[in-house]
Amino acid sequence: MEIIYKTSAEKELLKLDRQLGQRIFQKISLLQNNPYGQGSQKLGGGKGYRIRIGDYRVTYTVDKKSRVIIIVRIRHRREVYRE
Repeated sequence: MEIIYKTSAEKELLKLDRQLGQRIFQKISLLQNNPYGQGSQKLGGGKGYRIRIGDYRVTYTVDKKSRVIIIVRIRHRREVYRE
């Protein structure tokens, strides 16, 4: 599957310190093989999935037809679910 970052998620990833950013990027890369593995959990309301990396959360959606994973947000756990 292909992984696409929303512009806002890409900016959020680049703002993080280098070591944390690399850890998050590696975890996201593992989603290519299995978007429902790596400790992912379905979000309420059918708004996609999330994975946990320390105190940070990555929310994403999966488009099965076009085989694309869209990374929506990369934020600290206290901020990620706020709209």
